Amino acid sequence: MQLSSESGTYISARISEYKMPPLEDMLVMGKDAPIGSIAMKKALDLLVKTPYEQIDVDDDVIGDILIRKSLLRRISREQLMSFVLTHIKSLLGPEEVLHMELNIDVHLSRIK
Repeated sequence: MQLSSESGTYISARISEYKMPPLEDMLVMGKDAPIGSIAMKKALDLLVKTPYEQIDVDDDVIGDILIRKSLLRRISREQLMSFVLTHIKSLLGPEEVLHMELNIDVHLSRIK
């Protein structure tokens, strides 16, 4: 019985189109994140036409939020801050940046 051995290098890659913008709806940035919100906003302003707004957060974990401006027509800053502090803060470390996609549904009704 003859034994054979093979050695080599194998490469696997997943390829997809680079998304523009590289951020969909919102970034929540920790106080000690490796990139600041001002630098990130400047980079976004150069990369995409979609305007983003920077919101300072006075918190021990969260430093800033970058959000697509058009979303602030559907949700108030107060509602956004309440959502982030209640649901997102516990998922974020001070050195992290979380990328978020938001689904904001507005329900309207008219009472006569």
